[in-house]
Amino acid sequence: MAKRKLETCFSPALFEPATHSDSIIVVLDVLRASSAIVTAFANGAAEIIPVGEAEVAREYKNRGYLVAAERDGFVLDFADFGNSPFNFTKEKVEGKTIVYSTTNGTGIIGLASAGFMTAIGSFLNLTALSEWLIKSDRDVLLFCAGWKNKFNLEDTVCAGAIAQRLIESTLYSSICDSTWAAMDLWSLARPDINSYIEKAAQRTRLRDKNLDDCITFCLTSDFTKSIPVMKNGLLVENML
Repeated sequence: MAKRKLETCFSPALFEPATHSDSIIVVLDVLRASSAIVTAFANGAAEIIPVGEAEVAREYKNRGYLVAAERDGFVLDFADFGNSPFNFTKEKVEGKTIVYSTTNGTGIIGLASAGFMTAIGSFLNLTALSEWLIKSDRDVLLFCAGWKNKFNLEDTVCAGAIAQRLIESTLYSSICDSTWAAMDLWSLARPDINSYIEKAAQRTRLRDKNLDDCITFCLTSDFTKSIPVMKNGLLVENML
């Protein structure tokens, strides 16, 4: 049986939508958007409406929606809360529809809609997501949100962790240098992921803004089996 193709994209500036129309595209924005989305569904959110533009999020707020929105880490003035996963508690989100807009992550979700399916990945759902991808019998693109079109460490290391599991399944192969580079970085980070991510630029940005209380949590593997996926323009939960 022919193996499925595994590729990694380090930045939205490198994304080529036409080449991935048959792939499951996994969006990774570890610090903090994809971790927050996964946490929301783990705590019972009904659905999430991702929007790229702050003004669109404001319009939803004016229509009575619960809105999580930030830019450069700071909660927008009209929003109910920002994008720390600690905001998405069961008390706030269970059974709710949430409008979500962030600096990087939600725009990447829009780009990823060019694929066969979009899924949201993080360390928090690492095993469940990897097992689901292996069962999917589809090519996979691991799509790192990066930071304002630049490469970042945390998303790449997470891509490497997922890629290693897919390659080890023997059902996937890769001739993508980015995938092998991501796995190499994961091998360096794996013994002490928190110490490794200390060097990441986003780690410093969040620390400087006193927004770094959730870093250890975002780097925790297998908090949940929740796998958020896009269906009809909404993020919904797809449980194993």
